[in-house]
Amino acid sequence: MAHFCKLGVGNKVLKVIAVSNDVATSEQAGIDFLNNIYKTNDVWKQTSYNNNFRKNYAGIGFTYDEGRDAFIEPQPYPSWILNEDTCRYDPPIEQPKGNYVWNELHRRWDLF
Repeated sequence: MAHFCKLGVGNKVLKVIAVSNDVATSEQAGIDFLNNIYKTNDVWKQTSYNNNFRKNYAGIGFTYDEGRDAFIEPQPYPSWILNEDTCRYDPPIEQPKGNYVWNELHRRWDLF
């Protein structure tokens, strides 16, 4: 299966749909198929369930960054920083092993 996401204002992902590989023989073929089914001219981008391209599998609320050709998740906390290599947000302090949750107020990991 090939996966496509519909982009809205600000390149926000609005939905993700699977299309048969028999239909989506290329990204453009998948886009044409979806716009034909929905009778629209929406903006669609293919996303990779295995993260083979565009860095991350797109989810609703993600943003497509054209310059990086990547899908980026919403920033989980203001203190977290976008990793340019992975296009994922990293905490300012590495998570210790075990069951910890991020405490944004104190910018630390707290035992869960």
